[in-house]
Amino acid sequence: MKLFTKVPEKSIQEYIKEEKEKEGSIFLDVRTPEEYEEGHLENSLNLPLHELKKIDTLIPDKDAHVYIYCLSGARSKRSAALMGHMGYTHVTDMGGIMGTDVQLVH
Repeated sequence: MKLFTKVPEKSIQEYIKEEKEKEGSIFLDVRTPEEYEEGHLENSLNLPLHELKKIDTLIPDKDAHVYIYCLSGARSKRSAALMGHMGYTHVTDMGGIMGTDVQLVH
């Protein structure tokens, strides 16, 4: 069963809770390293959209539950679609963190 979400259907807070309940799930921040350093979700991995072709070295398990986010939602949407085309089966586009009240770490 392919679970692939192109459009955020829940709030960032709901996705964060869901991610914590799924063992082995991963937050993927597709913003630039500079944006990532300014604040990111705790325990997230950073791989900018323009480097997404390297995703298989960062996340080799194509069945891993991957939750993608960026600043506004545009890059996360594109990344989720690309990862789906690359064979990743459990990709969720969380959208953007701009304007949300999520806890970020530096």
